[in-house]
Amino acid sequence: MSFEIKAQSRAAQGTGASRRLRKAGKLPGIVYGGGKAPVVIELDHNSMWYTLKEEAFHTSIVKIEVEGGDTEQALLRSVQYHPFRQLVLHVDFQRVDANTSVEVRVPLHFINGDVAPGVKLDGGSISHVLNEVLVRSAATSIPEFIDVDLSVLGNGNNSVHLSDLKLPEGVELMSLVRGEDLAIANLNAAKGE
Repeated sequence: MSFEIKAQSRAAQGTGASRRLRKAGKLPGIVYGGGKAPVVIELDHNSMWYTLKEEAFHTSIVKIEVEGGDTEQALLRSVQYHPFRQLVLHVDFQRVDANTSVEVRVPLHFINGDVAPGVKLDGGSISHVLNEVLVRSAATSIPEFIDVDLSVLGNGNNSVHLSDLKLPEGVELMSLVRGEDLAIANLNAAKGE
């Protein structure tokens, strides 16, 4: 999925300037990396708030069209939220291209849990241990999500590990690189009467 956002470059920087931007309904941000000088930008807060709600936005390459400048290809690297108000305080984007290798947290989507033999036949329940994993890949081949097939749980198999995941070409799990084959989901046996 591809995202395009429009931004304006800004001259004023600092706490006071950022506070004035937020009061005007704008969101301060920065685009850095790629061997170029950083560009400070401002975005529309409300449209960015709803865009940040989309799961795919956090793992997709974003085309940022800076008014009066170039179109940048970037990856969302950091978002700062207000502690209790529905307010985004700042966003950071990193410039990327096809040669850039990045480490990104990718969400896990759990499928087939209702047809797992341990659940369907034995009345057990499934608990999710991890909800996302850290992957390393080329910036252009980051998966939007990774499916976890839970249909293997039961018949003596009580957990799904990182080594059980089917990954796209060129994507590696950082935990496996470090030699840690963590559990992703566990089958809990049904409680006796």
